[in-house]
Amino acid sequence: MAPEPLTVIVDGIAVRVAPGTTLLEAARAAGAEVPTLCFDDRLAPFGACRVCLVGLDGGERPVASCTTLCCDGAVVDTRDPTARRVAGAVVELVLSELPAAPAAHTELAAVARSFGLDPEAGPDAARWTGATHARALDDRHPYLVLQHELCISCGRCVRACDEVQGAFALTATGRGFEANVTAGLMGESFQEFSCVSCGACADTCPTDAITEHLLIDLAPKGAA
Repeated sequence: MAPEPLTVIVDGIAVRVAPGTTLLEAARAAGAEVPTLCFDDRLAPFGACRVCLVGLDGGERPVASCTTLCCDGAVVDTRDPTARRVAGAVVELVLSELPAAPAAHTELAAVARSFGLDPEAGPDAARWTGATHARALDDRHPYLVLQHELCISCGRCVRACDEVQGAFALTATGRGFEANVTAGLMGESFQEFSCVSCGACADTCPTDAITEHLLIDLAPKGAA
């Protein structure tokens, strides 16, 4: 016998969901827009970026909607002021570390706009000023380019390589401001390691930190 569906209230709208559904899935079923950065519905939820925070009635603080499971009668507020303030600050911090504005077509730019930020202002869109990542281009792969300065350590490329392709060609490195990704374990190029050129990493990257050679070649001069 199938388990009974749960009723969840999202921004005043009741939705029926199956047990095991996340708050993010319920919110989307209700037609609510919840920004995400480390989330890709093709990958296991990670809950690292905290951009998908929502308010949960009875909770002491906002919760990550991509990893929090629904319970019957849950009341979710995707516009919770605290959740929006904290998530928006996360996006501002991410922008503040980039050497230039994210490309307008990227997920990061779209997320910034959803919080009322101007992604075209780049680091100037954030309240904080400080060190920005130096340009570091790895173009040794025949098809893919890794622009380290655009990496925001969301982990999506590493997980896509592991979970989708099973190639394990990328590794997360460093901590804090120095966090990034590298090919293999010791900074080899993609070509030297186990990359099979499937493009899963480039497809999931929200910033163009990993992209195709062709797209770099077509970009306006100085935009890459």
